[in-house]
Parts: sequence; structure tokens; C-alpha cells
Amino acid sequence: MYDLTGFQRDLLYVIAGLQEPHGLAIKEELEEYYEKEIHHGRLYPNLDTLVEKGLVEKGEKDQRTNVYTLTRRGRREIEARREWEQQYIERIASVPA
Repeated sequence: MYDLTGFQRDLLYVIAGLQEPHGLAIKEELEEYYEKEIHHGRLYPNLDTLVEKGLVEKGEKDQRTNVYTLTRRGRREIEARREWEQQYIERIASVPA
């Protein structure tokens, strides 16, 4: 996960959180979070990168719609990242204000 961009990590989290995530649904979620338009030229190459890295599988819902799901490795990477982040969050919580 260390070699992913922040945008690619966000893609993983969105895919993990959506039921049958397809490109448009992923795009809409990210646009809501980023509060700006996400262009196809940014979205789909990054999704393809996650597929190439073995973190996401790309399947077809129908002839026009691709569906993206996390692989087992993708789920493990998210969990490892959460554990790594948690150690720092716990340190922040233990520091007196």
C-alpha cells in the first residue's frame, strides 16, 4: 500500500464500502469527498493500476458497465494500513492537550 498514491488508496476504500461498485458510483463517491469533479482520465487509469497490482478485480456487470471488487490481497492491504494508522492515532489520543 506504501507505493500507492493517496487517490489510489481512496479508490480502495470506496470500492470496499460500496455494494457492486461500478465506475460511475465510485466517481460520485469521490466527487462528494473531494468536492470537485473527478475526470474519467484520472479515474480509470488509476483503477487499472489497482487491477494490475492485484488489489482489485475488474468484472463485467453488463456490456457497458464494469464492476470492481477488492481481491483478498486488497482487503489485507487495507487492514494493514488501518493497523498502521491506528498506532499513531492512539499516540495522539494519549498526549495531554
